[in-house]
Amino acid sequence: MNFRFAFFTVGVLLSSAALSAATSKPISDLVSPEKRRAVVDLALRLSRVPEPVALPPDLAQPFSPTNFEQPDPEEIRAAATARANSSGGSPGGVVGPGGAVGPVAGAQAPRPPADREILESIAPKILPTGTIKVGGEPLLIFGRKNVKIGNQFTVTDPTSGKEYELELIAIDSTTFTLRFRNEEITRPIKSGKSQ
Repeated sequence: MNFRFAFFTVGVLLSSAALSAATSKPISDLVSPEKRRAVVDLALRLSRVPEPVALPPDLAQPFSPTNFEQPDPEEIRAAATARANSSGGSPGGVVGPGGAVGPVAGAQAPRPPADREILESIAPKILPTGTIKVGGEPLLIFGRKNVKIGNQFTVTDPTSGKEYELELIAIDSTTFTLRFRNEEITRPIKSGKSQ
């Protein structure tokens, strides 16, 4: 038998099988409509939100307890005490149940001054007598006390009597800059006494 003829015959048979497979209807990657319909029905059943069960009306609500919006009696007393201390008189307010002092209707507790307001009220009272350079480093002179850049010093506010810690952050020939917490202010250097 001729091997060439045998190879030729096998090749023809294989190519005809491949050609018939290529021209026949392709096999789909999609599942049949019946199987897809079953999956879609199951998905719709699982994604349906059930109706919530009605709760009894007398059930205590943990996220919205009764009288939750009412102020705490301890907070009312603290606010009244703070008001009394700031005004210098007796605590103003209404005596509530149990002897608790509450705020007068429409009255608000005064807000504490902001850092900027404190600095602006104290800074004009700081009056250095001049500047001096020691070893090339400028110093701000307050009578017999010298303050260099980066030093902190305590200043008492004469109106409230409270003490505040200020930091000297810059000195020029005519001005100096102070910092209180995150606020800064620049003031002129005038000869005079510190108050």
